[in-house]
Amino acid sequence: MKGKIGLVVGLGVGYVLGTRAGRERYEQIKTQWLKVWHTDPVQEQVARVQDFAKSQAAAVPGAVWNGAVKVVKAASSSGTPAEKLDKAVDAAKDAAGGVADAAEDATEGVQKRAAERKSAAKPAPKSSAQKNGS
Repeated sequence: MKGKIGLVVGLGVGYVLGTRAGRERYEQIKTQWLKVWHTDPVQEQVARVQDFAKSQAAAVPGAVWNGAVKVVKAASSSGTPAEKLDKAVDAAKDAAGGVADAAEDATEGVQKRAAERKSAAKPAPKSSAQKNGS
């Protein structure tokens, strides 16, 4: 998918930069693109994506912060330097697991929401009565 998007973007950039009409054609393309970009349906989707991304992205920094706090507490606890290091390493491993879990949860949330949107966009299958014209 990324390759297809890159190809389309590359073709678009190549067209704009290589066009003989130059700046005038670029301005026409830009004007049309801005008209599409500022339509209500597009802006509604942009707002939905931004809100969803903010809600999902909030989980990972929280897990990173909590992990960092645990590592600092372990490193500043009582004991010999070797014991402190061992506690800090163990806390860091636990924190890394927590961050990985938070990232995985965020990813699963995105995939679930995408699947819901995809299934909602599909038309319902016709029943046999509808196919026969009854």
